[in-house]
Amino acid sequence: MQAKAPPQDRILDAALRVFRRHGFRRSSIELAAEEAGLTRQALYHHFASKEALFRAVLERIYEQGLAAEIAAAKSAEDAGLELADILVAEIGARMQSLLASLKDSPHTEELFSEHLAQARDIYQSYSNRFADEIATTIARVCRKRKLKLESGVSVRELARCVEMAIHGTKSAFPSMQPVDAFLKQLETMLRMLIAGAMAPSARKSLRKTGVRK
Repeated sequence: MQAKAPPQDRILDAALRVFRRHGFRRSSIELAAEEAGLTRQALYHHFASKEALFRAVLERIYEQGLAAEIAAAKSAEDAGLELADILVAEIGARMQSLLASLKDSPHTEELFSEHLAQARDIYQSYSNRFADEIATTIARVCRKRKLKLESGVSVRELARCVEMAIHGTKSAFPSMQPVDAFLKQLETMLRMLIAGAMAPSARKSLRKTGVRK
């Protein structure tokens, strides 16, 4: 017999369905409680308000995105892919995870807007963690493959530029829709950025291995 999910996990699963179905403004503690099969009082035992529940849902979405990113980077690196391919896989997995959480919601734009209004601190915290993870990947791959960055470009600066490329692509696709076009444009920007950041010797090495430009 399959074990039941912990109450807080069931609440967060239910709340995500409610927010996805109704958006933030039209959702309520009552709707989330009903979706989770709980009384309103029982849900209040875990979360003091709709805003607190929304923040918890967002935090879990970001945590899942981070986990997907780390796993994808490891898989791509273990497969012997080059740095650009590893980063594209890593960031693509993160974005796919984040997008999957709001799949088919008619309220995607509202939820993106509200997540900055209700949880800017969580957004900033995970933005930093995402950048740290990208920097860790770049440093590790460069060390193992003996790759060098252009003079004056540090690992941390390249990681920040990668995150800026993500935000720049989002400005062209505010709700990251359509997904395929958003991810394709993001991949193009990332490959151009990484190619430009590599030292000439590293670029020659990449060309010899037949890596896509």
